[in-house]
Amino acid sequence: MAVVHRTTNAAAVPTEAAETVAQKATRYVFAGLRVALGWIFLWAFLDKLFGLGHETAAAKAWINGGSPTTGFLSKGTAGPFADFYQGLAGAAWADWLFMAGLLGIGVALIAGIGLRVAAVTGGLLMVLMWTAVLPPANNPFMDDHLIYAGVLAALALVKAGDTAGFGKTWAELPLVKQAPWLK
Repeated sequence: MAVVHRTTNAAAVPTEAAETVAQKATRYVFAGLRVALGWIFLWAFLDKLFGLGHETAAAKAWINGGSPTTGFLSKGTAGPFADFYQGLAGAAWADWLFMAGLLGIGVALIAGIGLRVAAVTGGLLMVLMWTAVLPPANNPFMDDHLIYAGVLAALALVKAGDTAGFGKTWAELPLVKQAPWLK
């Protein structure tokens, strides 16, 4: 009985290199950072919505008629943009936009979906919060808001939603395929 060997053109079928331990660890570190940062946004939303007592007293909760922007924008701003931000304090549109941003960014990061949008909107929110207290208390220009903005950009760039998140599934949705900026 003759044995027939078939050969294939190996160059025609690309293969992915095996992932190293360091690469896998890096993916999971970024996934952990993604979830942790998402929780920061989501916690801020929940605390301001329900007045959980960490930063927002129950009497000042949004569901009890309080304004999520009044406290910080009216009393916590300083520097060259303080008057601008104080003028926004308590505006209903600002409250809704701020709370929608906190919720959307937090959920997107935790779920690992829409990281491009979350990085841009979260980065913008962080930069705006940075400008509200210029100069920062502990450094001539750098503070945690700018670091968070940088981390948000990194999370989107490395597709951190694909590890321990729904990023891959999200990317396959017809709407996201049509509008890749939603990834």
